Amino acid sequence: MKVAIRHDPSFAVARIALRPGEQFRAESGAMMATSHGVSVESGTRGGVLKGLKRSVLGGESLFITTFTAPDQGGWVDVAHHLSGDIVVKDVTAEAPVSITRGCWLASATGVELDTKWGGFKNLVGGEGGFLVRASGLGTVLLACYGALDTITLGPGESVTVDTGHVVAFDSAVQSQIRKVTGGVVQTLKSGEGFVFDFTGPGWIMTQARNPAALEAWIRQLLPGQTGGAPGALGGLLGR
Repeated sequence: MKVAIRHDPSFAVARIALRPGEQFRAESGAMMATSHGVSVESGTRGGVLKGLKRSVLGGESLFITTFTAPDQGGWVDVAHHLSGDIVVKDVTAEAPVSITRGCWLASATGVELDTKWGGFKNLVGGEGGFLVRASGLGTVLLACYGALDTITLGPGESVTVDTGHVVAFDSAVQSQIRKVTGGVVQTLKSGEGFVFDFTGPGWIMTQARNPAALEAWIRQLLPGQTGGAPGALGGLLGR
């Protein structure tokens, strides 16, 4: 599969060109368009239990869509549900990639997705916690909310990133989740929650916007919520 990105970095769309009979997999609902003859099949990929694990713990869709090119080849356009960038990474057996909630968009059939434990925050419903691990051999497409940056760390070099702004990181990086402030009161005062501490060597991809912050803002606009603004919600929905 060959990937061409357009409309980046704000509203990125990936066109995936397929050879005759070639397949790739994408998040459910990611398809924008296909060339004539491309077959589309949806399934849990690995069974219902693995699909539920990937969905509930990893933050990805329960169903995964498989696209297969016809005899003459074809193409598929995919996009993320949030506005932002798309980046292409190569996964190898020696270099798997850890992906945070909702950032996996698509991958070649040689890439396997599994869910691994990355920390404790997800037990209370926040971002972080379980991660999707992409391993095997092939191309993976990562999507982010807002612009995407890559931080490259040298051996022993460290950086701290809010969990909601982490997209993915490579297997060589050491990572740990912790509370950024001491206690509930300090967390409420600062507006910060949990962070990843990373130590190199290796790379970390970050997104300029936090999807959880968007969700919290929308919840505040819903009628009946404390501090809500129904008029603002009406404007948001175009009413």
